[in-house]
Amino acid sequence: MPAPVVPGVTPQRFVVRALRSGVVPDVILPVLDEAAAIPSVIGSLPEGYRPIVVDNGSTDGSATVARAAGAEVVDEPVRGFGAACWAGLQAASADIVCFMDCDGSFDGADLPALVAPVEEDRVDLMLGARRSEGDAGWPLHARVANRALAAYLRRQAGVPVTDLGPMRVARRSALLALGIEDRRFGWPLEMVMRAARANWRIAEVPVAYSPRIGRSKVTGTVRGTVRAVQDMSSVARRLS
Repeated sequence: MPAPVVPGVTPQRFVVRALRSGVVPDVILPVLDEAAAIPSVIGSLPEGYRPIVVDNGSTDGSATVARAAGAEVVDEPVRGFGAACWAGLQAASADIVCFMDCDGSFDGADLPALVAPVEEDRVDLMLGARRSEGDAGWPLHARVANRALAAYLRRQAGVPVTDLGPMRVARRSALLALGIEDRRFGWPLEMVMRAARANWRIAEVPVAYSPRIGRSKVTGTVRGTVRAVQDMSSVARRLS
């Protein structure tokens, strides 16, 4: 069943209203050796937004840096992007939760524009569609793979997205009820596919995307991108 169309969800409409919001979300930040980026990422979050850093086996002192920056730190020894996101979701307590990479490529100031439609019960899952000048350190092979996945979601699930980006917002209880099983790189795709199957209202707004601090462990290499695509392909076959 196609995901419901969400009329009127535009960044121009929601940014001003989001700044007036009194909601205080939790922000889940999966981390693997991101010590250099953590202070600026946490510093970019709007006032009151609670950072939950999930350390997925860092060896560069990321957990210590995150605690010093004021974040709650959760240790998740099982490697995998989905494992880190799941651990953060379990540790969260706010009604609304945000997910965001902690590599400096996203600006936490963009989160209120994603939170507002969810808080107002106009959207169930809000995604940030990455917009950048040039490639912003986003390799061609990764951009091509992302476009293909977004096209697959539009075609197979009727989800009106252009980007399967990691900045996203939803209600915690609803996410837990989705029953997401993947604990690797298929987590982002499975979340959207299960949400579409559950007839969630899904939308996206543009968010800034900058060069990350340090090298990506996934999209920074062709091998990493292939591994991510394999995980997502497995999810797609399982849920088709």
